[in-house]
Amino acid sequence: MNLHVWVPNLFNGKGGIQVYSAFFLQALQNLYPESQYDVFIKHDVRTSSDISYLSKTCFHFAGSYPQKVRTPLYASQIIGQGILKKPDLVITTHLNFAVAAYWLKRLTGTPYWAIAHGIDAWDIKNPALITALNHADKILCVSNFTRDILLKQQNLDPEKVSILFNTFDSDNFKISSKPAYLLARYNLKPDVPIILTVARLSKEEGYKGYDSILAALPTIRTCIPNAHYILVGKGNDRPRVEQIISELGLQDCVTLAGFIPDEELNDYYNLCDVFAMASKKEGFGIVYLESLACGKPTLGGNQDGAQDALCHGELGALVNPDDTEAIAQTLIQILQRNYPNPLLYQPQLLRQKAIEKFGFEHFQKTLGSYLKHQL
Repeated sequence: MNLHVWVPNLFNGKGGIQVYSAFFLQALQNLYPESQYDVFIKHDVRTSSDISYLSKTCFHFAGSYPQKVRTPLYASQIIGQGILKKPDLVITTHLNFAVAAYWLKRLTGTPYWAIAHGIDAWDIKNPALITALNHADKILCVSNFTRDILLKQQNLDPEKVSILFNTFDSDNFKISSKPAYLLARYNLKPDVPIILTVARLSKEEGYKGYDSILAALPTIRTCIPNAHYILVGKGNDRPRVEQIISELGLQDCVTLAGFIPDEELNDYYNLCDVFAMASKKEGFGIVYLESLACGKPTLGGNQDGAQDALCHGELGALVNPDDTEAIAQTLIQILQRNYPNPLLYQPQLLRQKAIEKFGFEHFQKTLGSYLKHQL
């Protein structure tokens, strides 16, 4: 069996689609280790040891093409190789590549699957992409939220649109005490209540919700005077964030940690008392899973994929991301340990439930159940 997998990038970067693509390829190869895999990567130029794959996997890179011509050259590559090798199935981990898959199917009859993440699947206006989605053999969505939007907006056959939730490596995120070196780094005492957000500080991704946490802090501090907010992430939105902090007089209770190495991320989750990202347009939000795996009470927005990541309130608190007062009062409740969901204060059980629902084993099993009907 020959499978073609089309991905934006796999070895270069740490974006959500890349992480999902890496887990997807790993699960696929675990399920069908005897198959032949051709993986076509638009933006990478080489492999790396960060991701495991079968030795016979054949990678095709388009990242060395100049940016202005990369898209048409990549499209020519994936369609041309599809005609030449006649794969049994094409799977694209980004919706935009479904247009090429549609044309390949028109030419050769090759079935194709497409994966829908978040913003890429919302408010689609491109007629070619709409046609491609309607002719896909299966569309996998990373959340019920994204699936509901697709079905509502594109009038797709519900039987062809399934859920394959994001997953994560639970071995990288464990429960532990507050790391002494981070307390020392930020001159914080162990009993200081810490709120944490991990997000890119990007002007294009203002929907992450860190503005709302900053706006809620004055109210939180009236009840919990020593509460401290740590915002992890870098990006071009930092100057504006610094201005908000100054305008609200929060310089003494907000830490902008900036970029942190991957090996410190688990420690930051364990440093906090609550993880909070009141986002509005998150397709799912892997950070929620990482926080839960560290046994942390977690707050998300109630208008996007965070609803799925937090199991509609079973695993965390969901609030209106535009309601600063609700965010403040919910975080106060959580920090004062009187939020009405006792699971938030049972770290081991919280971790166990997150792994059962979203761990890699469950991800692979779900993917296997879908593939069984196709191959």
